Amino acid sequence: MTLQERRMKQPRILVPTDFSDLSLLAFPNAVALAKFLHGTVTPFHAYMQVNELDGFYYMGETSPESDLRTLEKSLYKKLEKLAEKYVDKEIRAEPIVTIGNAARTIVEAGRDFDLIVMSSHGRTGFSRIILGSICEKVLRTSHTPVLILEEESRLIPLRRILLTTDFSDNSIYAFEPAAELAEATGATIDLVHIVSFEQFDTLAQAQHDSEDRKVRLKQLAEKYLSDLKDQVNTEVIFSEKAVHEEIARLTKSRPYNLVVMATIGRTGLDYMMLGSTSSSVLRHVKTAVLSVNPITED
Repeated sequence: MTLQERRMKQPRILVPTDFSDLSLLAFPNAVALAKFLHGTVTPFHAYMQVNELDGFYYMGETSPESDLRTLEKSLYKKLEKLAEKYVDKEIRAEPIVTIGNAARTIVEAGRDFDLIVMSSHGRTGFSRIILGSICEKVLRTSHTPVLILEEESRLIPLRRILLTTDFSDNSIYAFEPAAELAEATGATIDLVHIVSFEQFDTLAQAQHDSEDRKVRLKQLAEKYLSDLKDQVNTEVIFSEKAVHEEIARLTKSRPYNLVVMATIGRTGLDYMMLGSTSSSVLRHVKTAVLSVNPITED
Protein backbone atom coordinates (compact mmCIF):
# COMPACT_ATOMS: atom_id res chain seq x y z
CA MET A 1 0.00 0.00 0.00
CA THR A 2 1.39 3.40 -0.95
CA LEU A 3 0.78 6.57 0.97
CA GLN A 4 -1.34 7.88 -1.90
CA GLU A 5 -3.75 4.98 -1.37
CA ARG A 6 -4.19 5.69 2.33
CA ARG A 7 -7.36 7.47 3.40
CA MET A 8 -8.76 8.75 6.67
CA LYS A 9 -12.17 7.40 5.68
CA GLN A 10 -12.85 3.97 7.20
CA PRO A 11 -9.29 3.86 8.59
CA ARG A 12 -7.68 0.88 10.26
CA ILE A 13 -6.19 2.48 13.38
CA LEU A 14 -3.26 0.95 15.29
CA VAL A 15 -2.95 1.96 18.96
CA PRO A 16 0.34 1.00 20.68
CA THR A 17 0.27 0.82 24.48
CA ASP A 18 2.66 -0.11 27.28
CA PHE A 19 -0.33 -0.45 29.67
CA SER A 20 0.62 2.74 31.52
CA ASP A 21 -2.06 5.33 32.30
CA LEU A 22 -0.48 7.87 29.96
CA SER A 23 -0.31 5.47 27.04
CA LEU A 24 -3.99 4.65 27.51
CA LEU A 25 -4.90 8.25 26.66
CA ALA A 26 -4.61 7.26 23.02
CA PHE A 27 -7.60 4.90 23.18
CA PRO A 28 -10.54 7.29 23.70
CA ASN A 29 -9.18 9.53 20.95
CA ALA A 30 -8.65 6.62 18.56
CA VAL A 31 -12.15 5.33 19.33
CA ALA A 32 -13.69 8.76 18.69
CA LEU A 33 -11.89 9.03 15.35
CA ALA A 34 -12.93 5.51 14.38
CA LYS A 35 -16.56 6.39 15.06
CA PHE A 36 -16.37 9.65 13.11
CA LEU A 37 -14.65 8.00 10.16
CA HIS A 38 -16.27 4.53 10.36
CA GLY A 39 -12.97 2.82 11.07
CA THR A 40 -11.61 0.13 13.37
CA VAL A 41 -9.17 0.16 16.32
CA THR A 42 -6.43 -2.44 16.85
CA PRO A 43 -4.65 -2.43 20.24
CA PHE A 44 -0.92 -3.22 19.98
CA HIS A 45 1.77 -4.14 22.49
CA ALA A 46 5.47 -4.84 21.89
CA TYR A 47 7.69 -6.31 24.59
CA MET A 48 11.30 -7.19 25.18
CA GLN A 49 12.13 -10.58 26.61
CA VAL A 50 14.61 -9.44 29.24
CA ASN A 51 14.46 -5.69 29.83
CA GLU A 52 12.83 -2.44 28.85
CA LEU A 53 15.83 -0.58 27.44
CA ASP A 54 14.48 -0.51 23.90
CA GLY A 55 10.77 -0.21 24.40
CA PHE A 56 7.60 -1.02 26.24
CA TYR A 57 8.15 -2.40 29.67
CA TYR A 58 8.35 -6.08 30.50
CA MET A 59 5.23 -7.05 32.39
CA GLY A 60 6.84 -8.92 35.24
CA GLU A 61 4.09 -11.53 35.32
CA THR A 62 6.64 -14.24 34.51
CA SER A 63 10.41 -14.39 34.75
CA PRO A 64 12.63 -13.65 31.72
CA GLU A 65 13.43 -17.36 31.57
CA SER A 66 9.80 -18.35 31.17
CA ASP A 67 8.51 -19.79 27.98
CA LEU A 68 7.91 -16.95 25.51
CA ARG A 69 4.65 -18.46 24.36
CA THR A 70 3.34 -18.38 27.92
CA LEU A 71 4.43 -14.79 28.33
CA GLU A 72 2.90 -13.74 25.02
CA LYS A 73 -0.37 -15.47 25.89
CA SER A 74 -0.46 -13.62 29.22
CA LEU A 75 0.21 -10.29 27.51
CA TYR A 76 -2.41 -10.99 24.87
CA LYS A 77 -5.05 -11.63 27.54
CA LYS A 78 -4.10 -8.40 29.29
CA LEU A 79 -4.32 -6.47 26.03
CA GLU A 80 -7.61 -8.14 25.16
CA LYS A 81 -9.08 -7.11 28.54
CA LEU A 82 -7.89 -3.56 28.02
CA ALA A 83 -9.42 -3.52 24.54
CA GLU A 84 -12.77 -4.68 25.90
CA LYS A 85 -12.68 -1.84 28.42
CA TYR A 86 -11.75 1.00 26.05
CA VAL A 87 -12.91 -0.02 22.58
CA ASP A 88 -16.53 -0.64 21.55
CA LYS A 89 -17.09 -4.12 20.18
CA GLU A 90 -18.33 -2.98 16.76
CA ILE A 91 -15.08 -1.12 15.99
CA ARG A 92 -12.65 -3.37 17.90
CA ALA A 93 -10.22 -5.48 15.89
CA GLU A 94 -8.13 -8.35 17.23
CA PRO A 95 -5.24 -7.17 19.46
CA ILE A 96 -1.63 -7.68 18.37
CA VAL A 97 1.22 -8.69 20.69
CA THR A 98 4.73 -9.02 19.33
CA ILE A 99 8.29 -9.22 20.59
CA GLY A 100 10.98 -6.73 19.60
CA ASN A 101 12.11 -3.13 19.67
CA ALA A 102 9.04 -0.98 20.24
CA ALA A 103 9.63 1.72 17.62
CA ARG A 104 10.63 -0.78 14.94
CA THR A 105 7.71 -3.14 15.58
CA ILE A 106 5.21 -0.26 15.63
CA VAL A 107 6.48 0.97 12.27
CA GLU A 108 6.47 -2.53 10.79
CA ALA A 109 2.96 -3.30 12.04
CA GLY A 110 1.79 0.12 10.92
CA ARG A 111 2.41 -0.77 7.28
CA ASP A 112 -0.88 -2.66 7.31
CA PHE A 113 -2.79 0.25 8.86
CA ASP A 114 -3.99 3.70 7.79
CA LEU A 115 -3.23 5.55 11.01
CA ILE A 116 -1.13 5.07 14.16
CA VAL A 117 -2.44 6.78 17.31
CA MET A 118 -0.14 6.88 20.33
CA SER A 119 0.69 8.89 23.42
CA SER A 120 3.98 10.72 23.47
CA HIS A 121 4.95 9.34 26.88
CA GLY A 122 4.32 6.25 28.93
CA ARG A 123 5.45 5.64 32.47
CA THR A 124 7.13 8.27 34.62
CA GLY A 125 10.80 8.92 35.21
CA PHE A 126 13.45 7.41 32.94
CA SER A 127 10.91 5.35 31.01
CA ARG A 128 9.01 8.53 30.17
CA ILE A 129 12.11 9.75 28.33
CA ILE A 130 12.46 6.38 26.58
CA LEU A 131 8.87 6.34 25.33
CA GLY A 132 9.15 9.93 24.16
CA SER A 133 12.13 8.77 22.12
CA ILE A 134 10.04 5.91 20.73
CA CYS A 135 7.45 8.41 19.49
CA GLU A 136 10.10 10.42 17.71
CA LYS A 137 11.55 7.30 16.08
CA VAL A 138 8.09 6.26 14.89
CA LEU A 139 7.43 9.78 13.65
CA ARG A 140 10.70 9.79 11.69
CA THR A 141 10.41 6.36 10.08
CA SER A 142 6.73 5.49 9.75
CA HIS A 143 5.21 5.59 6.27
CA THR A 144 1.81 5.48 7.93
CA PRO A 145 0.41 8.79 9.28
CA VAL A 146 1.05 9.12 13.01
CA LEU A 147 -1.15 10.95 15.52
CA ILE A 148 0.75 11.86 18.70
CA LEU A 149 -1.10 12.88 21.86
CA GLU A 150 0.22 14.65 24.94
CA GLU A 151 -1.36 14.31 28.38
CA GLU A 152 -2.82 17.81 27.94
CA SER A 153 -4.05 17.25 24.37
CA ARG A 154 -7.77 17.85 23.81
CA LEU A 155 -8.47 16.30 20.43
CA ILE A 156 -12.18 15.66 20.94
CA PRO A 157 -14.40 17.53 20.25
CA LEU A 158 -12.35 18.40 17.16
CA ARG A 159 -13.24 22.00 16.36
CA ARG A 160 -10.11 23.72 15.06
CA ILE A 161 -7.18 22.37 13.01
CA LEU A 162 -3.85 24.05 12.30
CA LEU A 163 -2.54 22.89 8.90
CA THR A 164 0.95 24.06 7.92
CA THR A 165 2.62 24.27 4.51
CA ASP A 166 5.97 25.48 3.14
CA PHE A 167 4.57 25.37 -0.44
CA SER A 168 6.56 22.22 -1.21
CA ASP A 169 4.97 19.25 -2.98
CA ASN A 170 5.69 17.16 0.10
CA SER A 171 3.71 19.46 2.39
CA ILE A 172 0.59 18.97 0.26
CA TYR A 173 0.34 15.38 1.51
CA ALA A 174 -0.97 16.72 4.83
CA PHE A 175 -3.94 18.44 3.17
CA GLU A 176 -6.07 15.37 2.49
CA PRO A 177 -6.15 13.92 6.02
CA ALA A 178 -6.82 17.39 7.44
CA ALA A 179 -9.67 17.87 4.97
CA GLU A 180 -11.22 14.49 5.71
CA LEU A 181 -11.10 15.09 9.45
CA ALA A 182 -12.65 18.54 9.01
CA GLU A 183 -15.35 17.13 6.76
CA ALA A 184 -16.21 14.38 9.25
CA THR A 185 -16.24 16.61 12.34
CA GLY A 186 -17.16 20.06 11.03
CA ALA A 187 -13.86 21.47 12.31
CA THR A 188 -12.36 24.60 10.79
CA ILE A 189 -8.90 24.57 9.22
CA ASP A 190 -6.38 27.39 9.55
CA LEU A 191 -4.02 26.87 6.60
CA VAL A 192 -0.86 28.66 7.70
CA HIS A 193 2.44 29.45 6.00
CA ILE A 194 5.22 30.62 8.31
CA VAL A 195 8.22 32.54 7.02
CA SER A 196 11.13 34.12 8.84
CA PHE A 197 11.97 37.82 8.59
CA GLU A 198 15.61 36.74 8.36
CA GLN A 199 15.08 35.82 4.71
CA PHE A 200 14.65 39.48 3.71
CA ASP A 201 16.98 42.46 3.61
CA THR A 202 14.29 45.11 4.04
CA LEU A 203 10.79 45.41 5.48
CA ALA A 204 9.49 46.59 2.09
CA GLN A 205 10.81 43.43 0.45
CA ALA A 206 9.11 41.31 3.10
CA GLN A 207 5.80 43.12 2.63
CA HIS A 208 5.91 42.67 -1.15
CA ASP A 209 6.75 38.99 -0.78
CA SER A 210 3.96 38.61 1.76
CA GLU A 211 1.30 39.55 -0.79
CA ASP A 212 2.60 36.95 -3.23
CA ARG A 213 2.59 34.26 -0.56
CA LYS A 214 -0.98 35.13 0.44
CA VAL A 215 -2.10 34.62 -3.16
CA ARG A 216 -0.28 31.29 -3.40
CA LEU A 217 -1.78 30.11 -0.12
CA LYS A 218 -5.31 30.94 -1.26
CA GLN A 219 -4.67 29.10 -4.50
CA LEU A 220 -3.63 26.01 -2.55
CA ALA A 221 -6.80 26.23 -0.44
CA GLU A 222 -8.96 26.53 -3.56
CA LYS A 223 -7.23 23.59 -5.23
CA TYR A 224 -7.09 21.12 -2.35
CA LEU A 225 -9.68 22.28 0.21
CA SER A 226 -12.45 23.72 -1.98
CA ASP A 227 -15.08 21.23 -0.76
CA LEU A 228 -14.87 22.68 2.75
CA LYS A 229 -15.91 26.20 1.67
CA ASP A 230 -16.33 28.38 4.77
CA GLN A 231 -14.39 25.98 7.02
CA VAL A 232 -10.98 27.13 5.75
CA ASN A 233 -8.99 30.26 6.65
CA THR A 234 -5.60 31.12 5.15
CA GLU A 235 -2.83 33.09 6.84
CA VAL A 236 0.78 34.02 6.09
CA ILE A 237 2.77 34.70 9.25
CA PHE A 238 6.12 36.48 9.31
CA SER A 239 8.02 35.63 12.45
CA GLU A 240 11.37 36.16 14.12
CA LYS A 241 11.04 32.68 15.61
CA ALA A 242 11.91 29.28 14.17
CA VAL A 243 8.99 27.51 12.47
CA HIS A 244 8.44 25.05 15.31
CA GLU A 245 8.56 27.88 17.86
CA GLU A 246 5.94 29.84 15.94
CA ILE A 247 3.71 26.76 15.71
CA ALA A 248 4.07 26.30 19.46
CA ARG A 249 3.15 29.95 20.00
CA LEU A 250 0.05 29.57 17.83
CA THR A 251 -1.13 26.49 19.73
CA LYS A 252 -0.76 28.36 23.01
CA SER A 253 -2.58 31.49 21.83
CA ARG A 254 -5.37 29.79 19.86
CA PRO A 255 -7.64 26.87 20.83
CA TYR A 256 -6.35 24.34 18.31
CA ASN A 257 -7.26 20.70 18.87
CA LEU A 258 -4.89 19.36 16.23
CA VAL A 259 -1.78 20.30 14.26
CA VAL A 260 -1.45 18.56 10.88
CA MET A 261 1.85 18.69 9.01
CA ALA A 262 4.04 16.73 6.62
CA THR A 263 7.09 15.11 8.17
CA ILE A 264 9.31 16.19 5.28
CA GLY A 265 9.45 19.63 3.73
CA ARG A 266 11.14 20.88 0.60
CA THR A 267 13.77 18.22 -0.07
CA GLY A 268 14.72 14.70 0.88
CA LEU A 269 17.57 16.21 2.88
CA ASP A 270 14.97 17.56 5.32
CA TYR A 271 14.26 13.96 6.25
CA MET A 272 17.67 13.91 7.91
CA MET A 273 16.96 17.27 9.58
CA LEU A 274 13.56 16.39 10.99
CA GLY A 275 14.47 17.80 14.38
CA SER A 276 14.09 21.29 12.92
CA THR A 277 10.38 20.80 12.20
CA SER A 278 8.00 17.94 13.08
CA SER A 279 10.04 16.40 15.85
CA SER A 280 10.66 19.81 17.40
CA VAL A 281 6.95 20.59 17.20
CA LEU A 282 6.27 17.35 19.06
CA ARG A 283 8.63 18.45 21.84
CA HIS A 284 7.18 21.93 22.22
CA VAL A 285 3.40 21.67 21.86
CA LYS A 286 0.71 20.16 24.04
CA THR A 287 -1.74 19.98 21.15
CA ALA A 288 -2.24 16.67 19.32
CA VAL A 289 0.00 16.40 16.24
CA LEU A 290 -0.80 14.42 13.09
CA SER A 291 2.33 13.85 11.02
CA VAL A 292 2.18 12.57 7.43
CA ASN A 293 5.27 11.15 5.74
CA PRO A 294 5.14 11.81 1.97
CA ILE A 295 7.95 9.41 1.14
CA THR A 296 6.57 6.06 -0.01
CA GLU A 297 8.17 2.69 0.53
CA ASP A 298 9.83 0.83 -2.34
